[in-house]
Amino acid sequence: MKNNFSKHILCLVTVLILWTNTVSANVKAPGDPAKYRKALYLKTAALTGVPWTILAGCDQYARNITGTAPDSAAISLNDTDRDWVGIFNQNIHDRDPVSIAFFGGAGKDGNGDGEANPGDPEDRILSFADQIAAYGPGEQNNRIAIWNYFHRGKAVELIEDFARVFEKFNTVALTGHDFPLPLKANYDYESTWGARRGWGGLRIHEGTDLFADYGTPVHATAYGIIEMIGWNKYGGWRIGLRDLQGNYHYFAHLNGYAKGIHQGMVTEPGQTIGYVGSSGYGPKGTMGKFPPHLHYGFYHDNGITEYSIDPYPLLRVWERQEKQKKK
Repeated sequence: MKNNFSKHILCLVTVLILWTNTVSANVKAPGDPAKYRKALYLKTAALTGVPWTILAGCDQYARNITGTAPDSAAISLNDTDRDWVGIFNQNIHDRDPVSIAFFGGAGKDGNGDGEANPGDPEDRILSFADQIAAYGPGEQNNRIAIWNYFHRGKAVELIEDFARVFEKFNTVALTGHDFPLPLKANYDYESTWGARRGWGGLRIHEGTDLFADYGTPVHATAYGIIEMIGWNKYGGWRIGLRDLQGNYHYFAHLNGYAKGIHQGMVTEPGQTIGYVGSSGYGPKGTMGKFPPHLHYGFYHDNGITEYSIDPYPLLRVWERQEKQKKK
């Protein structure tokens, strides 16, 4: 009996040692930057208890507001030099994790090389995750930690949405787009961004009108979350979709929504979300004040504010890409 018990203990210790070595091992950078980032998130989640999807969402948000290239392997989350080494640390270039910890700095040694190097992705992601983990486990504590790090309520909302998208598809390689109408449909469009509009007061047209037949399916243009759905006196029945790059895709004047579409739903490119109509320019239910068309707007969040961008060039690119795929 003792021998069996000893064997079980030995096996358990062996498994723990192997698991610890696996988690502590350096994450090798493969040719695919997205796979590399996910490997970093998974390793850091195992070490800190912070869900990998939350880490991925935070890093994606930082990537968006810093303008880091989507194919870059680097972690975008970063602390200032002073936060990294500690407020009372006289050595602003300190890389010793022991002295950094003594001065309350955020810097950590994530790859086991004995240095807390802000230029190393493993050190950087572990240092960030430890700051999130310090608030305790659970969604509410994560929200508090994220707010205290980014100091923006919208950041908390976006990061949680990004995390849900990553969780559904189990990857961070989600950069594809789709043209908002089927290529086989009868449609036409030209650049109309910035044109004058008078209904409801003088304003400019913040989008591109794609004229098509009533009931033509409208496709989601990106991986993301349906952030807004319902009636708007200008846009009629409309949908607002937030993608992983912080962009807001606005689909207006719809005739109706696809079955099952609701606020908070995760989308993927090409998914039918609604149908072309002529709703809007009046109280709820107003239809037919203009020919049927899809108003497509594109807005970008830069971490401070959100602003309109002419979507016409993007639509031409996505249309061309769809045509090439079908060849």
